[in-house]
Amino acid sequence: MVEKTQFTSLTKFYTLQLLKDGPMHGYEIMEELGKKIGKKPSPGQIYPLLKNFKRSGLVRQKVMMVGERGKKVYTLTKDGETAATRMMNSFSDIVSAILEPRLTKCAHCGCKVYEGGHREQIEGKTLMFCCVHCAHSYKRHLATRR
Repeated sequence: MVEKTQFTSLTKFYTLQLLKDGPMHGYEIMEELGKKIGKKPSPGQIYPLLKNFKRSGLVRQKVMMVGERGKKVYTLTKDGETAATRMMNSFSDIVSAILEPRLTKCAHCGCKVYEGGHREQIEGKTLMFCCVHCAHSYKRHLATRR
C-alpha cells in the first residue's frame, strides 16, 4: 500500500513528467497517473496540486474547448520544465545509488547487467556476460590470443 506522502510525491513527480510530454487537462492527468502509479488519484489530489503548480509558476493554465465543454489545459512553463528535469535527475541518482551495487559488468562488452545475463565457466572462472553471444565472442577472442 502506498502511503499518502509517497503518493503525493509520486503524484508531483509523474504530473510534471506527464506535462513534459505535452499539454493535458486534469482528467487526462488522473487517468495517466492511474496507469503509472497503479492507483488513480482523486480530483481532490490533482486539482489542488495543479493550482499549487500554477501559483508556483511551474504550469500555465488555458481553457480550451474539448468536445462541447471548456477544459482547463495545463502546460509546463520554462520553470516547470527545469523543475521536471531536476526531479528526474534526482530520481535517476536515487535509483542508480540503489541499483549500482547490484550490477555486474559483462566480461566481454562491459555493459552493466542488473538481472538475468548469462554465466559461464571459462578457464576455471565463472564469468558473467550480458548474453550468450558475448560469451561466444569472448571465447573466440581468447582462442585467437593463444
